[in-house]
Amino acid sequence: MPAIKTTLRRLAAPGIIALTLISGNSFADAVRTIKIATAAESKPLSWGAIGHEPQGYEPDVLKAINAKLPQYKFVMEGAADIAQETGLATGKYDMATGGYYKAPTRSKQFLIPDAPIGASLMKIYSRSDSTINSMKDLVGKNIVPVTAGGGVYKFVTQWQQENPNDKVEIKASSAGVPYPDRLKEVQRGKYDALILPSNLGEQTVIDNQKLAIKASEPVAINNTYVLIHRSAENQALNDDINKTLQQLKADGTLDKLAQKWFGEDVSKYMK
Repeated sequence: MPAIKTTLRRLAAPGIIALTLISGNSFADAVRTIKIATAAESKPLSWGAIGHEPQGYEPDVLKAINAKLPQYKFVMEGAADIAQETGLATGKYDMATGGYYKAPTRSKQFLIPDAPIGASLMKIYSRSDSTINSMKDLVGKNIVPVTAGGGVYKFVTQWQQENPNDKVEIKASSAGVPYPDRLKEVQRGKYDALILPSNLGEQTVIDNQKLAIKASEPVAINNTYVLIHRSAENQALNDDINKTLQQLKADGTLDKLAQKWFGEDVSKYMK
């Protein structure tokens, strides 16, 4: 009898090992790796080149999403703007974040969850003693030149078309002067105002440099979204991201992270 029991144990052992291996492989296969391109040089929104751990608001939101979706393993890497969308289109990346607006061309090319990941608040920065609070207050003022074809240039151009009786002069420039230096130029009086999205960390610069600069209420608000490579397999990912972003907004996580990185709650502006 002992010999029979020993034989049975020996026969059973490989089966147990095999079941364990199969079970382990099935679990590993169930966790899908999602490669994500994040903005490399958009502090505090997101920054961190290849080889460095991405930091900022969007990487923190992605980590919070992943914590609620254990069926995925998010792997993030910083990438230039052009490389992000190109890599997403070709399938090199499954997802991309970088303060992206929803546009018809993007909606056709990519999957985009309905729930936003954040909001871009366009504000006017001027000296604390100025009377500038709105776009109409910029009539006749000297405004810091903006990047040709950039988001600020497009916003001002569209505003001008909608308000033809209020002429706001703005110059396009390709000069890459850092915005902290631009804020100092406003304080010195070289310019009257600077128009920028507030998620670039302007308030942190103003506080740290003790600049006598004030920010207006948002003159334009745009939701920002996660972009997902369009494929049948990624439809479930799109739905999971959408549901989780709704939860993170409802439970206050997005508010907390916005306060951490931007010094203000941008989630209340999400439409």
